[in-house]
Order: sequence, then C-alpha cells, then structure tokens
Amino acid sequence: MNDTNFKFSNSVIGLPLFFVLLLWIIYWLQIRFDFDFYQYGIYPRDLTGLRGVLFSPFIHENLEHLYNNSIPLVILLAAIQFFYPKQTFGVINYGILLSGLITWIIGRENYHIGASGLIYVLVSFIFFKGIQTQYYRLVALSLTVILIYGGMIWYVFPDVDQSISWEGHLAGLITGFVLTFFYRTPEYTKPIVYDWQRPDFDPTTDPFMRHFDENGNFINISREEEEDQYFSSSHPVNYIITGKIESQGEI
Repeated sequence: MNDTNFKFSNSVIGLPLFFVLLLWIIYWLQIRFDFDFYQYGIYPRDLTGLRGVLFSPFIHENLEHLYNNSIPLVILLAAIQFFYPKQTFGVINYGILLSGLITWIIGRENYHIGASGLIYVLVSFIFFKGIQTQYYRLVALSLTVILIYGGMIWYVFPDVDQSISWEGHLAGLITGFVLTFFYRTPEYTKPIVYDWQRPDFDPTTDPFMRHFDENGNFINISREEEEDQYFSSSHPVNYIITGKIESQGEI
C-alpha cells in the first residue's frame, strides 16, 4: 500500500461533524426539557449502571465539558477517518464498549459521563498504530497527535483531579492500545520515484551505481570499462587528471 490509499472523502468531514452535532443535540434536549441524563452514565459494578457503557459518551455535565470534548473529537475523528478509513467504525464502536466496561469494573461508585474516554481511545490507537506500522506518514501522524494531546497522559492518574473520571481516561488509553493488535493494516511502502527503487533494478548496468559495491564502497573501474558505458563521439577530448592533461584522441 502507498500514499494513493490516503484519499480525502466527504466522510472525513461528515463523520466528525455528525458525531459532535449529535452530542450538542443531546445536550440541548437535556437543558431544554430538563432531562436527567446523568442516571444513564456508567455506575460501576451495578447491573443498571451497565447501560452507561452505551450511553455515557453522549452525556455531558455542562457547556464547558461538552466544548472541551468537541474540538478534540472533530480533529481525531477526521484524522482516523482519513488515515484508517477501514478501521474507523470498529475503533469507535468497540472503543466505546471496551473502555466503558473497563470503567464499569475499575471506576469509583459514581456516575461516569462524557466522551473523553473515546478521545483517549482515539489518541491511543492513532499513536500506537502509527508507531507499529513504521510508515513515515503514520509515524508523523503519531508524533503530531502526541505533540498536541500528550499532556492528556496526566489525567489517567487518580491524584490529578478528583472531579474528572480518570478511570474512564485510563480505560480509553488501554482500549486504544489493545485495538491496535486487532485491527491490522496492510504493509505500507513508499511510491517508486527513482530507478534504483524498482525491484528489477540492476546496479551492474547503471553507469553510476556500478562504481560502488553492495556495501557502498567505491570500486576503481578501468578506463576501457568506463568508456563502454558512455556514448561514443567523433570529437577529440582531453581528460584533466590530477592536474595534468592527457590527450585521448577520438573515442
């Protein structure tokens, strides 16, 4: 697979906008009709609280909570849809389920809500999968993601801020890493630009490459062998060699 597999489509913009718009509509319904959606969050180790595994990513406490999650979701969903289009929906769906279950197991006895767990799934998947592929574009994406969102790592620890669900963040980080092993990508190769990159290239017939051995060491080639590799001319030429001129006549 090469760079031609990275193709822009409407879904690169449409998917993140639709997902975030859905979050804002749900929040509008909550404040407009005074719905208590918090009870549909994840409540750990309680059977009723299991419904939060599905619903919690779509529930937010206030505008600041929703806004802080919206921008990363737009960026990360667009990135994963462009670079990993075949894996996108699997990562989102299984990411929500698995991170929710882990939160249900390890979380404090309180309602856990918000899409930040999914954000950690996306950051983790994009970062670790790019490193695993060793493909230069995906590695660059991994480094870009970690440069922008690397500070999020502190919020997987319990003592940083007790008001946030560090358990949901940790669950998302673990989930994204685990999913990289289930969603394999094809081998990525750079497009062929030079003749020496082609599999049928023979360095022994190339006028320049024949001066070097397989280890890159220079090989001294006789003048007769050298002349055989270049075009013939009826014009006399002179070679300047180590400061002296030697007339060669016609070649």
